[in-house]
Amino acid sequence: MIVTLTANPSLDRTVTLAAPLRAGEVQSAAASREDAGGKGINVARVVTAAGVPAVAVLPLAADDPFGIVLNSAGLATRRVGIKGHARANLTITDPAGVTTKLNLPGAVLDPVETSALVDAVVEACAGARWLVLAGSLPPGAADDFYVTVIRAVRGRWGSAAPKIAVDTSGEALRAAVFEAHPDLIKPNEDELAELAGLPLDATDLPQAVLAVARTLAPEHVGAALVTLGALGSVLVTSDGGYVAEAPRIRVRSTVGAGDSALAGYLLAESASAPEAERLVTAVRYGSAAASLPGTQAPRAADLPGDDIPVAALHL
Repeated sequence: MIVTLTANPSLDRTVTLAAPLRAGEVQSAAASREDAGGKGINVARVVTAAGVPAVAVLPLAADDPFGIVLNSAGLATRRVGIKGHARANLTITDPAGVTTKLNLPGAVLDPVETSALVDAVVEACAGARWLVLAGSLPPGAADDFYVTVIRAVRGRWGSAAPKIAVDTSGEALRAAVFEAHPDLIKPNEDELAELAGLPLDATDLPQAVLAVARTLAPEHVGAALVTLGALGSVLVTSDGGYVAEAPRIRVRSTVGAGDSALAGYLLAESASAPEAERLVTAVRYGSAAASLPGTQAPRAADLPGDDIPVAALHL
């Protein structure tokens, strides 16, 4: 079982344009859709669609309209009651796949609600293989919120605690990495460079990612899955690294592609696949998500059938 925490969920509204976005003008939309979003929820949707049990933990008021959309996703959830409502994020995509995002702030959680959310995660982790802490923190939350969750889970379950993956950015990621040693992180190249405080040489980006990520793994993290968009992804572990190319696809929306890549990795790892195959599966799921409109969870039928070239990286 895989447990996810989405501390700052969002109602993802996606508007598809028939022409490139023209700022300051009136345009007609070709289509629109709404999805229950937030990085942890996205991961749980992909995992559930693959037939693997998942539980999504999130804060949600009983009267929040977000709950109606979430119910249609068919997810097993653990909802912690709060007073505020989930935010809404607006994504605008054009025919070339260019994505413009407007992310609103979420509900502020008071100390009682925050404590209840941590407790809900701890209890949901009974028997879980992975816990995924994903997405931005709600307004007002301390930068070390994920550190608090990790320590609570490991303190409660000890040697039976799940492996922990973290997918966030900025100070929340820095605190989790340097204070709690997660088993996996999933930054993109910019987030990795910011975290390590080191520049990435774009002339050979996969090799640069390996060099920078090895300053973190295994001393501070077990492994790093670094997504590079159209260039594919890099997996860095204590033993070395791999790079996998992305297949050619028609990009419909990049929202949730990184979440799907993380879900693909976790699915492969849970099936005891070797490291190179975990990376290939991550690339397949991330590419599939980018080929779908909105924030949809790719299914097996959506995965690209192309061969995914993968190669070992060495310092």
